[in-house]
Amino acid sequence: MSLLSHAAGNGVIEVVVALLDAGAVSPEAILEDVLRNIERRNPLLHAYLAVDPDRLRRQGREQAGKARTRPLAGIPVTIKDNLCVRGEEVTCASRILSGFRAPYDATVIERLRLAGAHLIPRANMDEFAFGSSTENSAFGFTRNPWAADRVPGGSSGGSAAAVASDLAVAALGSDTGGSIRQPAAFCGVVGLKPTYGRVSRYGLVAFASSLDQIGPITKDVMDCAILLSVIAGQDKRDSTSAPLEVPDYVSGLRQPVKGLRIGIPKEYFIDGIDAEVRAAIDEAKTVCERLGLVCTPVSLPHTRYAIATYYIIATAEASSNLARYDGVQYGYRPANLEPRTSNDLLEMYLSTRTEGFGAEPKRRILLGTYVLSHGYYDAYYLKGMKVRTLIKQDFDEAFKRCDVVALPTAPSPSFRLGEKMDDPLQMYLSDIYTISANLAGVPAVSCPCGQTPEGLPIGMQLLAKPFEEATLLRLVHAYEQATQWDRTRATRTPALGEGSG
Repeated sequence: MSLLSHAAGNGVIEVVVALLDAGAVSPEAILEDVLRNIERRNPLLHAYLAVDPDRLRRQGREQAGKARTRPLAGIPVTIKDNLCVRGEEVTCASRILSGFRAPYDATVIERLRLAGAHLIPRANMDEFAFGSSTENSAFGFTRNPWAADRVPGGSSGGSAAAVASDLAVAALGSDTGGSIRQPAAFCGVVGLKPTYGRVSRYGLVAFASSLDQIGPITKDVMDCAILLSVIAGQDKRDSTSAPLEVPDYVSGLRQPVKGLRIGIPKEYFIDGIDAEVRAAIDEAKTVCERLGLVCTPVSLPHTRYAIATYYIIATAEASSNLARYDGVQYGYRPANLEPRTSNDLLEMYLSTRTEGFGAEPKRRILLGTYVLSHGYYDAYYLKGMKVRTLIKQDFDEAFKRCDVVALPTAPSPSFRLGEKMDDPLQMYLSDIYTISANLAGVPAVSCPCGQTPEGLPIGMQLLAKPFEEATLLRLVHAYEQATQWDRTRATRTPALGEGSG
């Protein structure tokens, strides 16, 4: 059995670091354990787009002589393929960026390096983070470690699958409308979307700049607190990062939770939610009440407009951000296309984007260009921004009555591969419970809270006031101590299907 599987519960990072400090295991042994898991499981799961074991071993030897006092020294951390890692290919799982190597490190990567983490880049994802299942990757889909015929969620599905199946200790993902939390729920791990501005976006390839946020995906909330402590904080290279001190998230886990008020929004518990998901959330509420928390009803009346608002704003910003991929400066350009006239230039643009982008980026570019076009800006984009303000005001009012809002992470457990690929609207509805947090800019975390009779994980989502990540983490920590869901591992179930296709 993998060494990482033995470290279940009470913070895998803490357990592994303690073993390293005691000399019971070496950083090289941890890396080899992960590489063995990757060799055995990644051919089926496809959590990583590419792994170079020799390069990773070389990096490990370079780090070996450095101080052991750093919080992540020797810890393998998976990096989503839209985060710049200097010298490594970063493609956002798109052909249009094939061969592009990052010339610099993202701020979060710099901070992981300083903390001593062992970086494993290129976790699979939906192309440019457009999707909820990691089926939109240009280089092939990822499977769910709990059941090989199911999706891992998206767009950070590769990161979540890697953590759930011991292909890394922890991971970084990005979250524009639920892309950390929904795959965390589907894969039975913890995923946190910090407050907008808590973590620098410098070096994150942009999807929707006013919604994107980088966050951790981990096996339990202790690891989540450790990783957030490392990557959070102001960055002068990102004008949207907040000039606020970073709390001690790890020490904060031990603070009492008794008396905290949990708001239950009636708008999220309506027809359409899977019965097994509703039952798991109801049981989680019972556990919280036993811990001394007070459940109280709240209302978020503009919830019904969230999906429409999100897909207006997100596609508009995506259309603007993806305009830079034209075959001129970097990334893919069709062979034998060297523009000499204006017609040649237009042909190069057309061919580059036609061949380089997949169906989902094209769909979102078209939607975004439409809502920003002359005559439609006021009718769609401007109206969407006004409704976004109303959604944020809903949360402001709710947080006057409660400390945390609780709801499902997704309306159903993981769905089957291919089940929603031919129906984009149904796929978009997979994010119905997660997108409001991005529109409002508040922090949100997903943690395991149950399983279906088939053994598929179910996630509970908690949202708090801006920059109150510490409250979310200590509440999840108390919940974990009262349950065992964080200690159940996908690698212990036959659903992984090792060796099968």
